[in-house]
Amino acid sequence: MKTKVLLAVLALSYAPLVAAGNEATYPKGKVAAFVVEKLDLTSLPSAFRPKKEKGKKTFADYGFTAQRMNENEAIIEAPGGVRRLAIKVLDQKASGIYVCVAEPGETAGATKAQSVVLLKRKNPNALLKGHESFREFAACPVIGGSDSATNSYGD
Repeated sequence: MKTKVLLAVLALSYAPLVAAGNEATYPKGKVAAFVVEKLDLTSLPSAFRPKKEKGKKTFADYGFTAQRMNENEAIIEAPGGVRRLAIKVLDQKASGIYVCVAEPGETAGATKAQSVVLLKRKNPNALLKGHESFREFAACPVIGGSDSATNSYGD
């Protein structure tokens, strides 16, 4: 009886370690490259995702290419240059990666659409799934939001 109790206690004490080993981990460096490689585009908000095509999920599947990439930012372009997306890593936690996804506007410095997206994956082999986040970051302001310096009369 003592042996069974001891085995049960040992099994329960090791359970958190086993569960932690199955946790999806995220890289500490070159996070933008990781996001570009592992992002499931079909999970992005509708303003940013391409038209769904059977068997296609990643930037590579859709033919997007990186125009510029550094540690925490990437500019991705669709075939023929018809569309560009900017991805900026805002924050990274064990629970996921917050990114700012933006579609640059026609004029320099302008942005058509922009959103904070939380990227998560269930296991180390899965793609990153995006969910629009309501968390705010100064580096990714809401496009078309109100300016706190003006009142309702525009003064």
